[in-house]
Amino acid sequence: MTVTKADTPATTTSAEPAHTAEPAGSARSERLSALVQQHGALAVLLVVSLVASFSFDSFATGDNLGNMATSSAFLAIVALGMTFVIITGGIDLSVGSLFALGGVLAAWGSRHGTLVALLLPLAVCGLIGVVNGLLVARSRLAPFIVTLAAMLGARGLMLALTDEGADTYLIGKGSLLAELGQGTTLGLGNPVWITLALFAAGAVVLRRTRFGQHVYAVGGNEDAAALMGTPVARTKILVYTLSGLLAGLAGALNAAWLASGVTILGNGMELEAISAVVIGGTLLTGGLGYVSGSLVGVLLLKVIQNVINQIGSLDSSYQQVVSGAFLAVVVIAQTWLGRRRQLL
Repeated sequence: MTVTKADTPATTTSAEPAHTAEPAGSARSERLSALVQQHGALAVLLVVSLVASFSFDSFATGDNLGNMATSSAFLAIVALGMTFVIITGGIDLSVGSLFALGGVLAAWGSRHGTLVALLLPLAVCGLIGVVNGLLVARSRLAPFIVTLAAMLGARGLMLALTDEGADTYLIGKGSLLAELGQGTTLGLGNPVWITLALFAAGAVVLRRTRFGQHVYAVGGNEDAAALMGTPVARTKILVYTLSGLLAGLAGALNAAWLASGVTILGNGMELEAISAVVIGGTLLTGGLGYVSGSLVGVLLLKVIQNVINQIGSLDSSYQQVVSGAFLAVVVIAQTWLGRRRQLL
């Protein structure tokens, strides 16, 4: 049989763009999903702040914004350490108790000078962080259980130092430590500048150093990271130590701001820190996270709290309701975006 041109399959040029368009569309969708995950909280923060500025005359004033920035600084420092921990796939429930313990130790140590007041909480809280890291990394215990035990232990140590909370150590108003917490520079409180410096350093460490690469690798796939030669155990120990150090530092700065070591502080702070980190785009499952996003998450929680206070007719407990709703929405969105990116 003679084969004619009509019998041969025709080659169409319209089929080729169909094959190239699909990967291009998938790439765009993936970039859009990543953009929403990384900057979604910032967009919400800007919208809420803009609405609050038009709704309440006192919201956008210098005094209100300055007070929000200073009160956010202490939670932000705790959230910075929590960011490193969560990126590795862990969790640290001890930071709230370490925050309170750090404040009490700073106030107690202020009687012996500013250097002791700062070094003592760093040493004690950092040591507790080291123990957490060793138990998680070397003994392979669950981070939830280890840090829960540390939370109870740190809270008990703080109560023992203050006679079950009956003693409150004060910080002299004219001391250098008080100036560090209550003083201002260029219109902003000193704790705000310290927080910004710590976040800048944290961003560089996480994005530009080998240690930061190890943090992401451990959270992404611990077994694969170990096969590639990543020091998994050392990385975990370091992130839990960092979390303890930053929680102790935040407590010391807060005590300097209040001029006393208040024993009732820190309750629930670990949940606030986790919420801020997750709202800022860090995955609870590890492997992906942003230092800048955690800062935005903290600011968003504080703005919501301030808006509720501005309304006046709402109880402060509504802040927890709204924060919980935000967290639930973010986790659902993260899960959906993660599955979408896997399909693409």
